[in-house]
Amino acid sequence: MSARPDAVMPDAAQTAAPQPRRDSPGRIWVRRLFARRVVALSAAVLLVIILLSLCISWLSSADPNAIAITQRLKAPSWQFWGGTDQLGRDVMLRVAYGGRYSLMIGFATAIGAVILGTLLGMLSGYFRRIDGAVMCVIDAMMAFPDILLGIALVSILGPSLWNVVLALVIVYTPRVARVARASTLVLRDLLYVDAARALGTPTWKILWMHVLPGLVSPILVQLTFIFAYAILAEAGLSFLGVGVPPSIPTWGTMIAGSLNYMDKAFWTIIYPGLAIVFTSLTLQIVGDGIRDSLDPKLRKNT
Repeated sequence: MSARPDAVMPDAAQTAAPQPRRDSPGRIWVRRLFARRVVALSAAVLLVIILLSLCISWLSSADPNAIAITQRLKAPSWQFWGGTDQLGRDVMLRVAYGGRYSLMIGFATAIGAVILGTLLGMLSGYFRRIDGAVMCVIDAMMAFPDILLGIALVSILGPSLWNVVLALVIVYTPRVARVARASTLVLRDLLYVDAARALGTPTWKILWMHVLPGLVSPILVQLTFIFAYAILAEAGLSFLGVGVPPSIPTWGTMIAGSLNYMDKAFWTIIYPGLAIVFTSLTLQIVGDGIRDSLDPKLRKNT
């Protein structure tokens, strides 16, 4: 039986099944990171805190350091959402402005500690000759509690914002160095690193192109943790009177300056304290989410 002359043969392109769209690796990682609701919620809260601290000067033109004695120790109201402190300053406004300094101290500390710790860890793990000496120094520094070592360093350097950052960088560099060293010890013995050495590749190029990319995942997790630790450490140093000068409105200095009025105006401590708690907690949760999404043993298939 012959086919009809007017029959139209189906086109192969039309009958082919549609190919599923492949997501980019970055989109897959983001979806895996925010698969847990608690991580997504924490990231949203952290983003709100950061944006509020950065954009407060556009949202309000009021001076956070303006003194108004007639308005001192006012309870929270529609005029002052966070109440006022002992000098009549708006507590909520100062919390928003203080977030700039506290977040800046935490971020600068995390970046500095990651850079120095990664460099020390790579050199210590790759060059066995200096491994013992470097690790002795790192172990000696980690033997001291963070807050005690921070107090000692700030006392030597002097109480200023950047001296606090420098002291905290020195305090938290050993944490990153140990993680970087442990990963470097594994990476230096892999086949592609041995092949690069056999081909005569310069050592700095091996460290930059083959070792450093393998350290990104654990170091990124350490960065979020140190960010949170530095915010807590700055608040502790300011509370003890050896941190940032009181003229700089960080969350720690706000709590330290309001201790004598805690029984009369508890809101002067509650709001900066909540800012420290929420920021540190959300950073820790986001750091855990990053660790789980990057670790093939812990992450879930999505």
